Amino acid sequence: MDTMRDRFAPVVSRLLDEDPRVAVVLAVIGSDGFAEAARRHPDRVVDVGIREQLLVGVGGGLALAGLRPVVHTFASFLVERPFEQVKLDLGHQGTGAVLVSAGASYDVAAGGHTHMAPGDVALLDTLDGWTVHVPGHPDEAETLLRHAVRAGDDKVYVRLSTQANREGRPVDGAGFRTVREGRRGTVVAVGPTLDPVLDATRGLDVTVLYATTVRPFDAGALRAATRTAGTDVVLVEPYLAGTSTAAANDALNDLPHRVLGLGVGRRELRRYGTPQEHAIAHGLDAATLRRRLDGFLGNGGTETAAPVPAAAAG
Repeated sequence: MDTMRDRFAPVVSRLLDEDPRVAVVLAVIGSDGFAEAARRHPDRVVDVGIREQLLVGVGGGLALAGLRPVVHTFASFLVERPFEQVKLDLGHQGTGAVLVSAGASYDVAAGGHTHMAPGDVALLDTLDGWTVHVPGHPDEAETLLRHAVRAGDDKVYVRLSTQANREGRPVDGAGFRTVREGRRGTVVAVGPTLDPVLDATRGLDVTVLYATTVRPFDAGALRAATRTAGTDVVLVEPYLAGTSTAAANDALNDLPHRVLGLGVGRRELRRYGTPQEHAIAHGLDAATLRRRLDGFLGNGGTETAAPVPAAAAG
């Protein structure tokens, strides 16, 4: 199976042909995939060299000029290194762009910590107005890329990964999708965590929601699930554990509930290893997820989260 990133250049190259507003900004990484598109559209495919702050700044400038910039590099170089430019050149200037990352949390484990970005979605959460897509399959990535580019002049982040589920599912760039229904808890699986979550919950009486668009957070879908599944909620995210815990708590703020956030831990793993070894080390493999779910949902084990009381009546 090809990867999400394999789909990126062909999809966006076609969008360059279809829409004269679309522009692509690169910082060397990924430029080979746009060689032919650059020959057809030399004024709308820009490579700034290894200058990530300039990468985002040029994207902001193109947006101010009325174009729809698609800005691409590894997540650590796209969100973390030029964060001030993301905050000012896009947010403060009131412009939109499509930031498309590769590498995810630890796809490029061999590159060491400089190439890892488990905190990217949490960092964007400090800013206002961002839509965040986390596809779990190349087919979903293609759909969400098209959706992002065509989303007016919004600020959109598309998080691509080499980690992928076995099959793609219909996505619409909006809410969560119910994959399985149960009565003893709700598990929200984000992007490429769906397969391990489905494996981990086999035989459990739980609802599984699949999230490929995580911002805005689909509070309505979560609340609807808790009507039959109860208000024990587990979030399984392929980035920093607990990134969406506050959003889930806000969605259920008038109900007694418990939320457990699972994802990439804060402790730095200093041995490079493989992405699969990192997933196991962070407890995102099916076997470890099952043990933690059993503990939290009362099927044995010790995983706990503090109960959150209903919001006090005003």
